[in-house]
Amino acid sequence: MDRDRGLRDQLVGLLRGGNAHMSFTEAVADFPEERFNRRPNNVTYTFWHLIEHLRITQADILDYLTNASYTAPEWPKAYWPAREAQAKKHDWDTSVKEFQRDLEAIVAIVANEGTDLFAMVPSSNEHTVLRQALIVADHNAYHVGELGILRQVENAWGPRQEG
Repeated sequence: MDRDRGLRDQLVGLLRGGNAHMSFTEAVADFPEERFNRRPNNVTYTFWHLIEHLRITQADILDYLTNASYTAPEWPKAYWPAREAQAKKHDWDTSVKEFQRDLEAIVAIVANEGTDLFAMVPSSNEHTVLRQALIVADHNAYHVGELGILRQVENAWGPRQEG
């Protein structure tokens, strides 16, 4: 395998999760609807707020990767839903689907052999495509792990299978 293809394959694996961390799909699977808007003890946001933060942040990085006219939203306010925002099942499902759609768009950019991973993003001469892909992977792994731990702490995994 050539080095370029190997790097792309490793990045795709990292972005999709599963190597050293849980995937987003696994972390949100069978999530109990009655807990969408629950704030775990000592946490200032709900489970849905966390999912929405992941979605918003990843969508912003995708925009940064693809839009020559990119303008950064206000940090940190624009990267989280309003504290009082509540989600219904449709909102949760939409957040999950949009996260997965944008993740696959980033994966497609990284996997495309026509993408120069060391090129600067269109709106900046400071950051490369590779850097942004690594930030997406890092940010997602951090918060997906957080989601998994909070689900465990809140007993929100549902019945566990033995074995």
